[in-house]
Amino acid sequence: MAKVEQYRKIVQELLQAYSNIKASNEEVEAETIFDLVNDRYQVVHVGWSNKRRIYGCILHLDIKNEKIWIQHDGTEGGIATELIEKGIPKQDIVLAFHSPFKRQFTEFEVG
Repeated sequence: MAKVEQYRKIVQELLQAYSNIKASNEEVEAETIFDLVNDRYQVVHVGWSNKRRIYGCILHLDIKNEKIWIQHDGTEGGIATELIEKGIPKQDIVLAFHSPFKRQFTEFEVG
């Protein structure tokens, strides 16, 4: 359970840092959505740009079975790299945006 608590803290800190990055358009906000009961964490962009509605998920991570499942990663560098830099082993990271078949060919957990 201590491992899961550590993972929660790391995920929340990373996603909070992403939400603090200001968009080039002041009318678009980055919001964090933390479901602490079900261990689901997201960063979404919300707002308006050139009279068009902006809404989209940038990052979506879940913690399941003591592993971090990356459901969506819209970052340039990749959130998995940042998780590793924070000390999370590759065997505790699942690239869930890849099919289960494709995951076996990555250096991360299959799930």
